[in-house]
Amino acid sequence: MLSYKLINLIQYHSEKLTSALLTQVQSSARAESYRNVSPAELKERVSEIYHHLGAWLTDTSERDIERRYMAIGARRSIQKVPLSEVVWVIVLTKQNLREFVDDVSFPGRFVETSERQELLDLLDRFFDLAIYSATAGYEQAIADNAKRRRVLRKAS
Repeated sequence: MLSYKLINLIQYHSEKLTSALLTQVQSSARAESYRNVSPAELKERVSEIYHHLGAWLTDTSERDIERRYMAIGARRSIQKVPLSEVVWVIVLTKQNLREFVDDVSFPGRFVETSERQELLDLLDRFFDLAIYSATAGYEQAIADNAKRRRVLRKAS
């Protein structure tokens, strides 16, 4: 059974997790273009995941996750953030969470091993879908932009 105690702990520490991730993104050579993204926007997106993790993992449909991350991928394309950096920041978001889970579920701490593993499996599925969807949204935005340019060229 999923450890709601662990999810609640993550949600309770969402601000700390968000701050840690923002620091990682700002100092990562693999995410240099994220300087083109408003820090407030990035903070809002990350905080939304961490603060509402329980809903994302248990109540949100795959289609809702796809829509959300396709929109994020499209927005990053418009902001000229390379796709590799978009994927890297999603990976950092996941790693940040996993490190927290590993820390609080150290033997003898808050969570049973089976609950920890179940949560990690759910996180893997969530972030795998997030990466796929952000990539699809990014590619769709590029295709849409190219189509608009072709239409404008024909019209002129």
